[in-house]
Amino acid sequence: MGEAGPSARDVGRAHLQRLGRVIRERRTAAEMSLRELAARTNVSNPYLSQIERGLHEPSVRVLRAIAHALNMSVDALMAQAGLVDPPPKEDVPSVEEAIAADPHLTDEQRAALLAVYRSYVEDAKRKR
Repeated sequence: MGEAGPSARDVGRAHLQRLGRVIRERRTAAEMSLRELAARTNVSNPYLSQIERGLHEPSVRVLRAIAHALNMSVDALMAQAGLVDPPPKEDVPSVEEAIAADPHLTDEQRAALLAVYRSYVEDAKRKR
């Protein structure tokens, strides 16, 4: 008989580990300690540690709190962990479109952000 594929339990564990790894990577990239993330999410430090190690499946409320504390959407967090498909490219606005559409910014703030963004893009092109 042929070998059976991975069990649903193994697949679920792999998903949790991948989600935990993404959360830890995003947290460390933001230079945030586990204690800081716990304070921002109102979730205990030990529980967050278990999530980052893939030992516990977080609730939707906890996922939302983590994503918010990491300045990202739950959808983006799940997509980075490979648990959902990323949105189609045509549905994702460019940085310039997002700045232009943000209702919280004044015209002056939009112009300043666009100028800074464009200077970073040009600088990155020159460094290639």
